Amino acid sequence: MNTKYYDVDDIIMEEETVSVIFQKAASGVGIDPSSVMDFIETGSKVELPFWLAHELQMRQAVSVNVPPCFDKKTRLEIQADSAGVDLRSRCPFFYEFGCKIAPIVGDRTIGFLLLSAFKSRYKEILTKAHSVAFAAGSKFWSILTKEEINLYETAQSEMASFKKWRMGGPRFQIASVLGKKRKSAE
Repeated sequence: MNTKYYDVDDIIMEEETVSVIFQKAASGVGIDPSSVMDFIETGSKVELPFWLAHELQMRQAVSVNVPPCFDKKTRLEIQADSAGVDLRSRCPFFYEFGCKIAPIVGDRTIGFLLLSAFKSRYKEILTKAHSVAFAAGSKFWSILTKEEINLYETAQSEMASFKKWRMGGPRFQIASVLGKKRKSAE
């Protein structure tokens, strides 16, 4: 059984829509409720949730296109200034979705995109998480993906734990030998 079967974030992530092209005609599918017929012709381009597109792709009924959140424009923006790119508006689960979509679309460069984006944004996230002056409602917070928000919150929590430990009492104990006073020689 899938370990993420009951994970709400995984369920939400798999609802991301992807563009597919039907390789086989399908009848009785009812994908478009406004359509009079429940028939899809070969070569039809349709937007489907990822989980359905993945199942149909495994049955060789559709071919899945690379989602817009991994297009050339996004790649160029990440190369230019990854810390300023609003990945949340493109895909709230950018990294996890990228890991799941890459083998399906057969695009090996998505893995490199995910790695370079994460590496370049990681330092910025941790720096801001450890900064006392940084407010959670800033512009930076609004561009973080769900995975990055989890990383940010974990870093803040760990910093608070470290500060609590550090202030929690004497760090060094004075040896009993050092606490004794010498008698004066007079």
